Amino acid sequence: MDITHLETLIENDQLEEVVALLTQKPQLASQTTSHQISPVLLACYYKKLEIAKAIAEFVPELSLFDACAVGKFDDVTLLIFKNPATINSFSIDGFTPLGLACYFAHEDIARFLVLKGAEVNVASKNGYNVFPIHSAVAANNFNITKMLLDAGAYPNVCQKSGVAPLHSAAQLGNIELIILLLEHGAEVTLRMEGGKLPADLAADKGFNEIAEILMPED
Repeated sequence: MDITHLETLIENDQLEEVVALLTQKPQLASQTTSHQISPVLLACYYKKLEIAKAIAEFVPELSLFDACAVGKFDDVTLLIFKNPATINSFSIDGFTPLGLACYFAHEDIARFLVLKGAEVNVASKNGYNVFPIHSAVAANNFNITKMLLDAGAYPNVCQKSGVAPLHSAAQLGNIELIILLLEHGAEVTLRMEGGKLPADLAADKGFNEIAEILMPED
């Protein structure tokens, strides 16, 4: 019941109540939630970063995945130093440390992991086939996307439903990201399941100028 209560507080963005509960029962911070992930990671997925950081303070030792998600650079460097082999491991929900750092837009951690040998072209192991570059583009983060591409990330990999990085960038309407991807060989002719091109997604969102730029030549 306690862990369910903590999950509800996280979901409802009740920071003070989370801290009060964990002050009484700090062991809850290290329990597995009903989603089969940690409370820290759950808060990160709910985009409640302040709550995630608060919960992290009650965890005796963060996992590498939680540290990457919440943005604890010092913890990440120490954990990799202690156990270098974990750098390309997978979390319980199927993501690599690099994938999590990219998704939650922690540029310093992503750069460190790549520097230390994190594989930039490894997909998630959870049926979604998400690569770090998908996560970086989904986070609308130019710097991380550029760093991944410079490190050899493939620009045309597709996650579930055939979504390539250019599809996501087009849907976001981020022209800088789009130009970056095109400069690194992203193909405007890739179609998602259902047949939509990046140009179609841009048009659907009202980014008509971007849609014109992305329209394949006849």
